[in-house]
Amino acid sequence: MYPVRRACLILGLFVLALVWLGPLLDAWQDSFSAHMLAHMGVVAIAAPLMAIGIPLGPTPDASRAFTLALPASLVELIVVWSWHAPALRTLAESSLLATAIEQATFLAAGLFLWLACLPRRDSDTAGNAAGAFALLLTSIHMTLLGVLLALTPRPLYGTGEVSCFGVALSAQQDQELGGVIMLLLGAAVYLTGGVMLFARMLATPPRKAV
Repeated sequence: MYPVRRACLILGLFVLALVWLGPLLDAWQDSFSAHMLAHMGVVAIAAPLMAIGIPLGPTPDASRAFTLALPASLVELIVVWSWHAPALRTLAESSLLATAIEQATFLAAGLFLWLACLPRRDSDTAGNAAGAFALLLTSIHMTLLGVLLALTPRPLYGTGEVSCFGVALSAQQDQELGGVIMLLLGAAVYLTGGVMLFARMLATPPRKAV
């Protein structure tokens, strides 16, 4: 394994440990913004770092590239939107088992997406296009959810006051902050990844027919 890949894998595991063993899912588990920091830490920081560090096989052909990347984006969409439904969010806050399942599905969906989208050494135009499209699609649905959470005029997750980083927030403020975190961190990371792959696609010369 190359040193950079090894470093990325170790850093990704370190971020994952900080998220899962730190106060975000423990002392501040009732805070939606703390939950969102944990969520984004897993899917937008730990998962791509770990994916970079995992050795990848040869580049799939064009049809397989799209059949991997696009379903991965759809899986990410289903997982993210499902766990942010008020009923499942309440369940995750009240049950350690539900929290573990939630976080495991976040990591699995994140790794699936990033592994399907990240370029291989011999990636061609189709592979880069598939990855770019899937990451940009993910950025769009992350942006939409973040905006909905930030602008919804009533709290969806509880009504009481919560504490995050020692700051007392109303349920409405907590939800709005969570939406902003999703926009600034999650949507931005996927957008950046998609744009970088799109630029790589434009710079990749087409393969000559054999």
